[in-house]
Amino acid sequence: MAFRPRRALAVFWKDFLDLRKNVGLLVSMAVLPTVMVLVPIGVVWSYVRTPNHADLRSVALFYDPSLPLGASAARFLIDKTLTDWFGMFLVMPVFVPILIASQSVAGEKERRTLEPLLASPVTAAELVTGKSLAALVPAVAITWVAFVFFCVGVDVVAWPLVKMPLMPDALWTFGVFVIAPLFAFFGNGVAVLISARVSEARMAQQLSALVVLPIVGMVGGQVAGFLKAGLGYYALQGAVVLVLDAILLWASIRLLDRERLVSRWG
Repeated sequence: MAFRPRRALAVFWKDFLDLRKNVGLLVSMAVLPTVMVLVPIGVVWSYVRTPNHADLRSVALFYDPSLPLGASAARFLIDKTLTDWFGMFLVMPVFVPILIASQSVAGEKERRTLEPLLASPVTAAELVTGKSLAALVPAVAITWVAFVFFCVGVDVVAWPLVKMPLMPDALWTFGVFVIAPLFAFFGNGVAVLISARVSEARMAQQLSALVVLPIVGMVGGQVAGFLKAGLGYYALQGAVVLVLDAILLWASIRLLDRERLVSRWG
């Protein structure tokens, strides 16, 4: 059966309307971006507030023993914080689609709304496309809006020390508009696959959320000084996730085939 974009958009619109009615889910989606924006701004502000503190130079020398004597340790740590925090920022485009996709896939069984889908002529590809868009569009939009607030906040609090705008830089611009959507697709793909196998949306969310642990672990490695982050480092992550996205898309279409849905969820 041929792919019909109109049917995929119908699935997207149905799930989007369901999302607007779920107040609890909307609140959950707003909490993480708020944390991701306020925490680094607070860290930068703490460096700006006490730029000449002796401990700052000790920390800076831990990361870069060759730091010149006259260089500002506070400025060095601000730059490092902004570079390393992008890794943590990627948790948001991964986690938000998980919240949405888990509700729109496993939630269909809980709400007993699967039967209309099975009775419609929608194909597996159209179903995956529609439900993926319903998770990806809000997740990417939230990430981009949070990025704007992040840039404004960092520039405002850092201005007294650096006297120039720090954000957006090349790393964050490339990362937010290229790498973040790839990570959002990854989170959505994992949630779709797991949701198709479990019976409850809450369980799907809990299991799918485990995929953020490697991201947090890599950020921990950066903070500990074991990994050196940069544009190339994050671009490599994006390339790996792109391959995983293709695999997840193929697996999702196979798993959400009509006959599989009827035999497993019907």
